[in-house]
Amino acid sequence: MFGTASLSTKLIRIGASLLVVALASISLTLWVTWQLEGGAAAVNEAGRMRMQTWRLASAFQAGIPAQELNALVSQFDDSIRLLRSGDASRPLFVPWDETVDAKFDLVDRIWTHRRGQWLAGPAMSAIDSMRTAEEFVTAIDALVLSIEQQLSRLTAILNLFQFVMMALAIIGAVVMLFTGYMYVINPLAHLRQGLQQVEAGDFSTRIEVEAQDEFGQVAGGFNRMAATLQSLYGGLEAQVEAKTHRIESQRARLAALYEVSAFLAEANTIDELTQGFARKVRAVMKADAVAVRWADDANQRYLMLASDCFPEDMLEEERSLLAGACACGNLRADARTRVIPILAHEAQPVRGCARAGFESLVSVPIRLQHRLLGEFDLFFRSPVTLSTEETELLDALASHLASALEGLRAEALEREAAVGEERALLARELHDSIAQSLAFMKIQVQLLRSAAQRGQPEKLNSILDELDAGVRESINDVRELLVHFRTRTNTENIEQALQETLQKFEHQTGLPARLEVHGDGLPLPADVQVQVLHVVQEALSNARKHAGASHVSLEVRKGQRWRFAVHDNGAGFNVSQVRGESHVGLKIMRERAARIGGEVEITSAHGAGTTVTLTLPPHPVAIGQTASPEHRPDAMTTTVPTS
Repeated sequence: MFGTASLSTKLIRIGASLLVVALASISLTLWVTWQLEGGAAAVNEAGRMRMQTWRLASAFQAGIPAQELNALVSQFDDSIRLLRSGDASRPLFVPWDETVDAKFDLVDRIWTHRRGQWLAGPAMSAIDSMRTAEEFVTAIDALVLSIEQQLSRLTAILNLFQFVMMALAIIGAVVMLFTGYMYVINPLAHLRQGLQQVEAGDFSTRIEVEAQDEFGQVAGGFNRMAATLQSLYGGLEAQVEAKTHRIESQRARLAALYEVSAFLAEANTIDELTQGFARKVRAVMKADAVAVRWADDANQRYLMLASDCFPEDMLEEERSLLAGACACGNLRADARTRVIPILAHEAQPVRGCARAGFESLVSVPIRLQHRLLGEFDLFFRSPVTLSTEETELLDALASHLASALEGLRAEALEREAAVGEERALLARELHDSIAQSLAFMKIQVQLLRSAAQRGQPEKLNSILDELDAGVRESINDVRELLVHFRTRTNTENIEQALQETLQKFEHQTGLPARLEVHGDGLPLPADVQVQVLHVVQEALSNARKHAGASHVSLEVRKGQRWRFAVHDNGAGFNVSQVRGESHVGLKIMRERAARIGGEVEITSAHGAGTTVTLTLPPHPVAIGQTASPEHRPDAMTTTVPTS
């Protein structure tokens, strides 16, 4: 029954058996108790019938009215019916057997026979009534005695059940202890002993499987685990060595990738970059020769950028290689890193490599954002195979090379754009300042020639004075341009550059200049700072040329929108008369403000001085010459104060 059953099935069966026995014992005990309670209530009711008999006899002798006598008889009838039928709600019922049944029939017959005599009234004498009562009480006593005897037997049965239940409890405890020891404690002890032996290093330990229950399955699993550990432990040294070798290979590949990446980041020219890359890749892959090839603009030829240990005769032949003319050259978009066995290849183009003694060729495409730019080739004088890790390393190196070459190209384009921007800026400055002065002096020279030809000495002197003033103005413009082009800023703080600009202004003009800085804000980018300084310098230049001021101040308010205000106490002017494009200084300031998305506001009136305010947008950036000043009317706004 229990040989092949599982542990849970065994425990359920034993527990269910004990539960059934316990429920049966409890049910029998409850039934006997119920019988005892009902019998005790029947005894009480029968005893009450005795009292009712004597009460009826006393009432009969006392000559009570017939109505009251009938009521007593009716109560006696109710007691007889209650004993016959019982009352389950109390509970009350007679424990019937043959003796009790006979005694009750006797009581019932006597009552049926004597009931009419009690109701007859005076027809029965007092002595007869007492004799009748004694007879009836005797019958009732016999009934009560028979019921008590039945209850005694039930009490004996109850005591027997209690003894049996105590015995069952003891037997159940013993069975549970035995079952726990046989099916739980003993198997656990064997498992613990086996684990201790395994912990001590004895992997040959095995546990005997005595049953197919849960502990039998655990024992089987323990045996399999011990066998596996024994096998693993036996080959552990070889596995550790293999794992160590693999980790060392991965470390070497990562170190090689880091070394090549660091070199590519430091190289400054294409020759230095590609030649160094070829040497390092050949050392990493232990190749016999390396060639780095780049596709031309038409994607029809491979150009040799660099090589290492490549045969000289083949180098001259393959310096410019037609795409597809060689097995290694492949400009297909889906090209992948591949190993080409040279000696087994029947194509004519690889016979040159075979003559040089190479047996294997590894071709690695160079890509940048899914665009094929070229490839580098590794030549080996022995057969070679690539693992997945080596293929990934070569692809990563090719990607780094493409990014480095693209970075050099981007830097060259950036330098070219910067030079072009500087030249354009220089041309605009010369055109807007010195060129205007030279054009003015050219006109004055023509007037001078005309005055000399006509013999007008007064006009001649006047023109010479104009020429002298124009030359001085041109010299000042040249000095200012030199100051502008030498302007450098601190990327963290513009205050120092503004202070130096005001010091240069004081040195050139002799006018006092004051700097006031208020508020807090994020630092301006360096290119934005340069444009701000140029606007401020132009405003100071206009104050020097036209204002006739005795004092100049620069107020800076930091915040989300920076604001720079240059104020002089000079003569002022009517802003509405200089809205056109003829005023060079306003043009220059408007153009510089447009580059950083700012606005220039000029406030002036005759006798009230002039204020030039530059307001920057939140988070300004230099946008370059994206639009000419003529197409940026919002770059400068002017307001005319009311007088």
